[in-house]
Amino acid sequence: MKNFMARGVQTGVRAFFLSSLLGMAAAFLPVAAQPAMADSVAAGGEESLMGYWLSQDHDGVFKIEKCGATICGRLIGLRYDGTDVPKGHDGKTECNLLMLTDFRPLKDEKNKWEGNILDPDSGHKYDARIWSPQSGVMKLRGYLGLPIFGETQTWTRYSGPPMGPVCKMP
Repeated sequence: MKNFMARGVQTGVRAFFLSSLLGMAAAFLPVAAQPAMADSVAAGGEESLMGYWLSQDHDGVFKIEKCGATICGRLIGLRYDGTDVPKGHDGKTECNLLMLTDFRPLKDEKNKWEGNILDPDSGHKYDARIWSPQSGVMKLRGYLGLPIFGETQTWTRYSGPPMGPVCKMP
């Protein structure tokens, strides 16, 4: 079995997918925020989700943006040791990896979006929801099948310096 604590940003992703497969409630997907997005953006709406987000454990930065009619998120910053950028199951770098895809508004829950999240180690996609309950805060709930079988993470707007070469967090 892989050592799930081996690589910074992937720790939570792996824990989520492993625990979901075991039927346990757990999820972690690092995401990040951007200083350019003012905290005055109203909580709730699509605009409140756009920008750069810092993961709950502060080991990943994601850029959340419009992708056609949906919202998506790309991993743009990773915390890792050395110079070797973490790679996914396919051997490709995780730098700029599109991990949050096809997020569309939920019909019955105002200001919540539902889509998919990618496990870079297996290539599998899982269900997820995102929403902003207040300015500067984004919630991400990763789950398998039903939202009740998941866990919610709290991400905050990223206000740090730009990412270094090959997505390395400063």
